[in-house]
Amino acid sequence: MKNVTAIAGRDTYIHCRIIGYPYYSIKWYKDSKLLPFNHRQRAFENNGTLKLSNVQNSDEGEYTCYVLVDPEKQIHRSVHVTVKVPPLIQHSDSQSASIGQRVFIPCVVISGDLPMSITWHKDGRPINASLGVTIDNIDFTSSLRISNLSEIHNGSYTCIARNEAAAVEHSIQLIVKVPPHFEVQPRDQDGIYGKSVILNCSAKGNPIPTIVWNHSKGAGVPQFQPIALNSGSRIQLLEKGSLLIKHVLEEDAGFYLCKVSNDVGADISKSMYLTVKIPAMITSYPNTTRAEQGHMTEMSCTAHGEKPIKVRWEKESHIINPDMSRYVVTVKEVADEVISTLQILHTVREDSGFFSCIAINSYGEDKGIIQLIVQDRPDPPEVEIREVKDRTIALRWTMGFDGNSPITGYDINYKNKSASWASSQMTKDVSPQLNQATIIELHPASTYNIRMFAKNQIGESRPSNELTITTDEAPPDGAPQDVQLEAISSQSIKVTWKPPLKHLQNGLIRSYQVCYREFGTGGSPQYNTINVDTTGDIETLTLDNLKKYTQYEVRVQAANRAGMGPTSEEITITTLEDVPSRPPENVVTTATTPETISLSWSALPKEALNGMLLGYRVIYWANLPDGELGEIRNITTTKPSLELERLEKYTNYSIQVLAFTRAGDGVRSEQIYTRTKEDVPGPPAGVKAAASTSSVVFVSWLPPFKLNGIIRKYTVFCSNPYPTVISEFEAAPDVYFRRLTNLNQNWQYSIWVVAVTAAGRGNASEIITVEPQAKAPARILTFSGTVTTPWMRDIVLPCKAVGDPPPTIKWLKGNNGTPAPVSIDGRRSAHSNGSFVIRTVKAEDSGYYRCVASNNWGSDEIMLNLQVQVPPDQPRLTVTKTTTTSITLFWIPGDNGGSSIRGYILQYSEDNSEEWGSFSISPSERSYRLENLKCGTWYKFTLTAQNAVGPGRISEIIEAKTHGKEPQFAKDHELFSSINSTRVELNLIGWNNGGCPIDSFTLEYRPVDTMKWTMVKRDSLIKSQVLYDLQEATWYELQMRVGNSAGTAEKKVLFATLNVDGSTIAPLPKTVNPSQENIQGNEGLKMMVTIICILVAISMVFIVLLVLRRRRREQRLKRLRDAKSLAEMLMSKNARTPDTVNKQQQTLRMHIDIPRAQLLIEERDTMETIDDRSTVLLTDNDFGETSKQKSSTVTHTVHYQSLSQATGPLVDVSDARPGTNPTARRTAKAGPATRSRYASQWTLNRPHPPVSSHTLTTDWRLPTPRATGSVDKESDSYSVSPSQDTDRARSSMVSTESASSTYEELARAYEHAKMEEQLRHAKFTITECFISDTSSEQMTAGTNDYTDSLTSSTPSESGICRFTASPPKPQDASRVMNMAVPKAHRPGGELVHLPPYLRMDFLLNRGAAPSGREATGQTCMDPQKSRLAKRPALLAPTPSETPSSALSSSGPPSREAVQQWQPGTASTLPQREPGDLAQAAKLSSSQESLLDSRGHLKQSNNPYAKSYTLV
Repeated sequence: MKNVTAIAGRDTYIHCRIIGYPYYSIKWYKDSKLLPFNHRQRAFENNGTLKLSNVQNSDEGEYTCYVLVDPEKQIHRSVHVTVKVPPLIQHSDSQSASIGQRVFIPCVVISGDLPMSITWHKDGRPINASLGVTIDNIDFTSSLRISNLSEIHNGSYTCIARNEAAAVEHSIQLIVKVPPHFEVQPRDQDGIYGKSVILNCSAKGNPIPTIVWNHSKGAGVPQFQPIALNSGSRIQLLEKGSLLIKHVLEEDAGFYLCKVSNDVGADISKSMYLTVKIPAMITSYPNTTRAEQGHMTEMSCTAHGEKPIKVRWEKESHIINPDMSRYVVTVKEVADEVISTLQILHTVREDSGFFSCIAINSYGEDKGIIQLIVQDRPDPPEVEIREVKDRTIALRWTMGFDGNSPITGYDINYKNKSASWASSQMTKDVSPQLNQATIIELHPASTYNIRMFAKNQIGESRPSNELTITTDEAPPDGAPQDVQLEAISSQSIKVTWKPPLKHLQNGLIRSYQVCYREFGTGGSPQYNTINVDTTGDIETLTLDNLKKYTQYEVRVQAANRAGMGPTSEEITITTLEDVPSRPPENVVTTATTPETISLSWSALPKEALNGMLLGYRVIYWANLPDGELGEIRNITTTKPSLELERLEKYTNYSIQVLAFTRAGDGVRSEQIYTRTKEDVPGPPAGVKAAASTSSVVFVSWLPPFKLNGIIRKYTVFCSNPYPTVISEFEAAPDVYFRRLTNLNQNWQYSIWVVAVTAAGRGNASEIITVEPQAKAPARILTFSGTVTTPWMRDIVLPCKAVGDPPPTIKWLKGNNGTPAPVSIDGRRSAHSNGSFVIRTVKAEDSGYYRCVASNNWGSDEIMLNLQVQVPPDQPRLTVTKTTTTSITLFWIPGDNGGSSIRGYILQYSEDNSEEWGSFSISPSERSYRLENLKCGTWYKFTLTAQNAVGPGRISEIIEAKTHGKEPQFAKDHELFSSINSTRVELNLIGWNNGGCPIDSFTLEYRPVDTMKWTMVKRDSLIKSQVLYDLQEATWYELQMRVGNSAGTAEKKVLFATLNVDGSTIAPLPKTVNPSQENIQGNEGLKMMVTIICILVAISMVFIVLLVLRRRRREQRLKRLRDAKSLAEMLMSKNARTPDTVNKQQQTLRMHIDIPRAQLLIEERDTMETIDDRSTVLLTDNDFGETSKQKSSTVTHTVHYQSLSQATGPLVDVSDARPGTNPTARRTAKAGPATRSRYASQWTLNRPHPPVSSHTLTTDWRLPTPRATGSVDKESDSYSVSPSQDTDRARSSMVSTESASSTYEELARAYEHAKMEEQLRHAKFTITECFISDTSSEQMTAGTNDYTDSLTSSTPSESGICRFTASPPKPQDASRVMNMAVPKAHRPGGELVHLPPYLRMDFLLNRGAAPSGREATGQTCMDPQKSRLAKRPALLAPTPSETPSSALSSSGPPSREAVQQWQPGTASTLPQREPGDLAQAAKLSSSQESLLDSRGHLKQSNNPYAKSYTLV
């Protein structure tokens, strides 16, 4: 470190600089002592600096800095400090001396290090030798000597001492005194009266001399007196000593003496004389003269001064000519004064102004200004608007000519615009000092006319300019009138009101605010508010989403542009009652006796009642052993417990409990199943006994009507004589017959049967008597009764007969008239054991069947009523009520299909969703309310009924929308509450929620010149939003998105922040980008090139499509020709003679699979296809030689099922809403635009000679009277899968286009079907079925003459068309034989359960069931495949929805596929012989057509009601 020199008395810093880190401490030492050790030392350890304050000599020495770099190592450096002492000069005072005296000035340095030097300066410069100053320097002293003092020696002398430490200096002031002497001496002067004059006198000396003036008035012997010099007086002493006399007066004349002194030497003085000259002066004149217009006036002035004096008159710098007729000037002298008078004979307004009276002599002139005021009434003021408010108007006016008379006041006159000034109001005598005023107590939003008057002493002015002003709007002063409340539902209140009184509206009422809340202490203290725009004289608002059966208070406020008015009086109302929203809980049931069940449940809480509880209703019904439901009953009570009495014994009951109010029944509880206790059974319902031989008797019986429990066994009693029991036989509980042997011939036996349960033995049946005999007459052991079975199953009608010899059994059908023998065909067969079997039972199989048994000794018969149960018809579903969160549905059940309804499945979905939810509904309900739905949302609904057979057809899809809509921003509502330079407040009250709670609010804003958005996001809407930290003087873009469950609304606005001073900024400039100008210049050319390119591309695509279409057509025609060749080859191998054709047992059916695409028309090239293949059914008869079959008619029938479109749901009647297009709502999802026909069928008729014949087909039948020798021949059946036509699905009429397309498709089918030359000339008869909204419209096209007798009804699924037959016209009866009659589809199935009294397995031939059955009908494509994601799936498929795999001709039907909708286990059919199979294959059920043997429609109660379903 370098050594340091310190100056004594000053502060010194020593730095110990360290490089490196870390270090632990820095310490300073001096003479081995740690610093600091006195108050003048301070060590800074953080940076190693040592401070020495007020350095002394003792601080000199060596200082050492020690640095600890680690705990065991330190380094140090030393520095030597040398202390230097600066010079110190002894203080000396200033000196003064007179001129000529001698002066000595010393300078002594009393301390400081030697050597040192001393120098002198004068006035900051070295002393010049010419001054004659001697300097003497001796060691540490120096002095100045001046022997002859003069004025040049006056000044400041500085002594400067220097050494190594510093340089110091000390100054001494030398003052030289000089006696006074004149610079300017006074002289005699003239002064002009009224002007200023300066008496000159100035002198020099040191100190500066003082000048005093004395005055002696007049020209006599001078008697000088001091002149009083006061500040502001007329006589003043100037800086140099001269005397200033302002506005010289006559008394100022006389002698003046100037006296000079400075206390150095003798005083000096000098006198002078002032002479005063008087110029012409106006001594008297009027300042102002007033005159009324049209009168004479005169003005005079008096002049004084040195004569001669002249006087002239001027008006505003123009000399008045006395010769003018209107002016007269007169002059006269009085003593030493001159008086001049100006007379104006007739004054006018223009005479007003300033007149000058000018007097002139040799010494000057004077002017007297006289203002002439010609007074008149004032001019009206110019009035303007300063500020307009709701009840005040602030005026500001500019006064015009006041008439030269002071304004004494103003009158303000105002009136309503529609009133006259006569009825106006006036504010009088407004102060003349004011130029603005405010009119108060005005009415808001009213138009006023305002004018003013000015007044002076002369009179009142004319009225001012008239202003027309409209006051601002003010918040209404009145509340809405006639506020009325009406509870329209349990959650809605209708509020109606009228606007406030007109005079209280204070402007145009633009909106209303409806405030409501729950009334009472339990409700929320905060009001809910809804803003409503003004619509008319009577306003209406419905408050939704309220609590049920709750009292509300409602207030209404009116609002205009200025704000809200007062609220109306509080009105209260209670929402209507509603049904309870929850079922009773903790329902407990207990069977107490065989005929009673006790129930108890918990009472509903008040919040779930939604009204006044009237009681509870218990709904219950019996679940009968045969699967049917008993009568649905209900009973009411007011207590939470009940006992059901007079019930059926040992019966399973379904029980539900609900609470009800005046609004209706509430939600039902879940079904509870409770079985009554077991009891002894009743007597068997019937007993029969018949002799079989001379020693054998057969006994049969029916189970009791009332089982009252589980039958454990039956006991058969035999007595001879009665009541002696000779034998007792027991039978199993499922056995209803007994063979009694070893009886005696011709004895009479009494027989009765008793049923037994766990409770004991029941009552005995009736006692019958039987006598064994050798010649036993025919007797039937089977009982008459009703047989109920689900459709599409196999049923066995038993008829067990005994006798000796064994009887012959015959089956007849029909009850009224003459019964006819039953038809034996492929579906119906009679067995050797007497039973009659019907396979795949259909609705037309219902009826009365008679079994007649006879032998040589007698006959017997029974009657069986066969009732076929089908799935229930679709219910009619409607919407009865909607709220914001619920939809109430009501339905009317359709036909139950012969089986009681087991329940309903309600399916629902949002309109824009393919996901469906479902609810199971009790069979006793007819309405259902879906709660917790989204507000303002469309929903779709379908309903399906279920019975023992399974679910029925789905109802039509209906749609309903919950109340509410998307948010809206009120019109004319001001969005911005306030805007300044950096902050904006938004008023969000203008957003109306549309009746649905707002669940999202997004606000974004950005400067228009940036791309970055600032976002504010909330889950709910607040009343106001403030945007902070905005840029000043900037345009912003603002967008808001407000959403609820019904939708989202958007609002975009532009706004600008203000400048810092609060001023607005310029509008947004319309800038044009220079680079875009060139782009726009070429925009037209680019557009043209783009259009040409697009047209060329479209043309090329069109040409390619035409080529591809032609190739596809050729390929399809080739495939059709190949198929035709294949068919011809097959038929040539199986050609038969006409004799063979007449034998029905040899009928052969061939199955040829053709790709479905071959039968699609060209418009369907873009349609999505599936991999199924259609089956063409051909009979060899139709393709063989027909020259000998002149009497037959060959009918080729083509029918097909619907195919799902590429996207979107199927379009059929179940999807349709009346008057709407179901595809219009799904435009975005629509598949290819193709045509579709549902369940269409084409019939090709080949004409032959009219010989009576009977034509059979699996799908269509042409019934004609059966002639002798006629044969049944099966026709060809082509099954084709069509494409979908969504745009035609709604049309209920057949257009020309659709008809022609049908002919094209028909031609393709015909091209494939024609196998012989005669068929090429066949006549086409086309019947087409379209899906329509209206079931009664005509659905046919083509050349069929009887198409008017077929009407279409709603199909249940795709590919199914339901027809209803109607009577033909009388004149067409002869041609009715050619009409195609629909027939139900026949899937595979098994035997159905028989009732206990018909389940007599011993009557059937026991054997192994066949492993398969050859299908005699066409394969039916599964309709459900085409609707997997398009329609709500049922819990179980209907029979028509059985998968095709279970119905194919290649194997037996799948038990799982069939039994999933068939309850129970099927019985077993007897083994069928090969001959029976062939017999079943050739037979047809043509007898069950709609036509009788004469070709007329069969008679029934309603000929229009019997319907068939074509698949």
